[in-house]
Amino acid sequence: MERVYSVSQVSRYLKGAMQQDPLLQRISVSGEVSNVKFHTSGHLYFTLKDAGGALGCVMFARSRRGLTFALANGDKVVVSGSVDYYERDGRVQLYAAAIRREGVGTLYERFEALKRELAERGMFDAMYKKPIPRYALRVGIVTASTGAAIRDIQNICRRRNPHVKLFLYPALVQGEGAKASIARGLRAMDRMGVDVIIVGRGGGSLEDLWAFNEEEVAEAIFECGTPVISAVGHETDTTIADFVADLRAPTPSAAAELAVFDYWKLQADLRDIRRRLTGAVRQKTNTLRMHTKLLRARLFSLSPRQRMSSRMNRAMELEEALARAMDQKLEGSKDCVIDFETKLYTRVREVLENRQRMLVRLAGRFEGLNPLERLRQGFSFTADASGRAVTRVSQVRPGDALTIHVLDGKIRAEVTETECRSNM
Repeated sequence: MERVYSVSQVSRYLKGAMQQDPLLQRISVSGEVSNVKFHTSGHLYFTLKDAGGALGCVMFARSRRGLTFALANGDKVVVSGSVDYYERDGRVQLYAAAIRREGVGTLYERFEALKRELAERGMFDAMYKKPIPRYALRVGIVTASTGAAIRDIQNICRRRNPHVKLFLYPALVQGEGAKASIARGLRAMDRMGVDVIIVGRGGGSLEDLWAFNEEEVAEAIFECGTPVISAVGHETDTTIADFVADLRAPTPSAAAELAVFDYWKLQADLRDIRRRLTGAVRQKTNTLRMHTKLLRARLFSLSPRQRMSSRMNRAMELEEALARAMDQKLEGSKDCVIDFETKLYTRVREVLENRQRMLVRLAGRFEGLNPLERLRQGFSFTADASGRAVTRVSQVRPGDALTIHVLDGKIRAEVTETECRSNM
């Protein structure tokens, strides 16, 4: 009778057989790394492969602390650990305890060589980077017609701006003919005159993304007159296309965010600007209206006709008031006027006499201060050759020429001797 085993029984048998095999419990395997994934838990998942096969590997967080370099796709390594059977997924895995470099993988060598070559040719230079238009309305997309990348880009673009037109070139993004297909798509979109081009695909291993590491694709991006955004893989993936493109997006969704402006935010911003401008214009208008009223009132008050009319009215009022006052004064105080005239005459005469006496005293005082009067009394004024007054012996020396001013002229003299009084 045929014996039938359950899946669990077979799984336990395989696991037990592997655990009892001493070769599989301490083994070192060499190969090329691909499909590296760093889990948030700290565990590291990757595939180790060569030309004949592939082996899934996992390195737990506790073992990863001993890893001395950043594991990357394309690395040629030797992984030491144990091979076991993972019952839940029915998968054979190599549980890595240690990883050391064996050499740089072939694909990675090609990547670095092309990167150096294109850098030397200036294709990564910032001077060739074109700015991404702020308000793009025609977006060209070069990617596979199916898959998460195009769906993500379409969803983001429609959500941000329903008025943007999307043009898809369905390119091969993996495998034979992918590089030529991507390059043709870039040139086609460039000829269409779109505002910006997004080129890329979803995530994958180094081999899956290799088409974007080809020189043909790099040259097509560099030759585009239209700004190009690269969106290849996930945020941790880096390709040659990212270096050549005018802008690198970490994911296709991020590329859509960068390429398409938020129509709804723009509308909200415009409404806010309109509201603020309307308020500012209204306030300015009110201010100018009040200022105009003030100027009009001021102009009216300064008008020659208005001022003349006001002054004429005031003059007439004053004239009438003066006439009434004069009539009243003349009628009631003729005698007072005569008496006032007499007193005024007397007072004026007294003032004039006092002023005359004061003038005589001042004239006598000024006469005493007159320099000519001093000269008449025998005094003189002595000046040196430059015309400065000589008041001290220290100002002259024997032989100096002096000019002595007297009442009726000048006397030229020469100093023969000086004598200084010590008490001056």
